Amino acid sequence: MKKIKVLNLYAGIGGNRKLWKNVDVTAVENNQEIANIYKDFFPDDEVIVTDAHQFLLEHFKEFDFIWSSPPCPSHSKFRFMTTKMEHPSQKRPIIYPNMALYQEIILLKHYFKGKWVVENVRSYYDPLIEPQICSRHYFWSNFKIKNIDFKQPIKKHDTASSIKDNFDLSKYKIKHRKDTLLRNCVLPELGLHIFNSAYKETEQKLLSVSPTSQTSPNGDFSNEKEHNISLKESSEEDSQISSNDETSLNNNIIRNG
Repeated sequence: MKKIKVLNLYAGIGGNRKLWKNVDVTAVENNQEIANIYKDFFPDDEVIVTDAHQFLLEHFKEFDFIWSSPPCPSHSKFRFMTTKMEHPSQKRPIIYPNMALYQEIILLKHYFKGKWVVENVRSYYDPLIEPQICSRHYFWSNFKIKNIDFKQPIKKHDTASSIKDNFDLSKYKIKHRKDTLLRNCVLPELGLHIFNSAYKETEQKLLSVSPTSQTSPNGDFSNEKEHNISLKESSEEDSQISSNDETSLNNNIIRNG
């Protein structure tokens, strides 16, 4: 069977890629230290140390499947909350949201012929382009993604612990905080679910074309009722997450005096 040619952008140490099979992967990571760790875990992948955003623009036509996870801090609710904190040790400066996220979505939607997905956190603002939602993440793609709860822990240190089972960083002496590298990973099970969703849909279309399909070829929802239910559920979950984040921040302030 011919391998699927994959471009894995902002690759980190490869959480999303961990369980993919029958793939020929080109991973792009702009930090040499992190890229070296990725290469240790996935020696058969081609790892390129460069700017992922520019690499996508220049090379997107060369691949069958593209995964992009642009940097999330400027979009995240957690960071947004810290800009409003009064305690100096917790307060962060206000920054512009990084619009490279939407540049990549628009590029892929209108120019790329293969399967693609862009992943990011749920933003503190209403998304400029409507995403799909799966396991506390936003996903923009040209295929349907079923919202499955992978029980990703709400507490950040618990998230790092769950990823640690897949990536042992104990032998590495690096400048980056290891817990941050682990928290930045997409859960391998979620990465596999997204990858399989792209090609499961293709297999189904080969068998039959259903008139009740829930998404258009560009990944837009036509089943408005289901989409509204999904957004309502995600809003309720976001309220719970925001409450937990705020409690965590307040506890940190009390501890730090």
